[in-house]
Amino acid sequence: MQIEWTINKERGNLRPVLSYRAKLEEHEKALAVPQVRILSSIPQPEERNQKFCYPGAMERSKDYKPSAFYTLETPSHIGHPMLHSLTLPWREDNAYPEVEESFGRLRDALEAEIRRACESEPMEETGSVHASTAGKARLAPSVAAARFLRLVQNQE
Repeated sequence: MQIEWTINKERGNLRPVLSYRAKLEEHEKALAVPQVRILSSIPQPEERNQKFCYPGAMERSKDYKPSAFYTLETPSHIGHPMLHSLTLPWREDNAYPEVEESFGRLRDALEAEIRRACESEPMEETGSVHASTAGKARLAPSVAAARFLRLVQNQE
């Protein structure tokens, strides 16, 4: 799997936006690995649809503690990579170390699913079943009788 992300923030009171795309490699898709979701440590700001945060408000208040966190996910093995955009809380230092840590945990969770999928070994089995001797013995009299009747009917 490959995860690429970007954090963009414009000057001022605007909140940064984290954009990420996770892409499964062909050998991971071939294993039909289930989609993986984790609860990240990336805080979800209050009113996350609001693109700005004023000084002293919400995450910029002195006693702010995040109450919600984003869920990160891998793409489905049957789908295409999707671009996800998440609004991050405003921070004075523009530091978001939890982003890389969370993507590392997402990678680890997917690799655990890959290990489980690899434990299911490939197999191919062929076989056949034939009529038993007892079954043939039960059918023999009626098969023989039917043949004799056909012979007699053909001679008439």
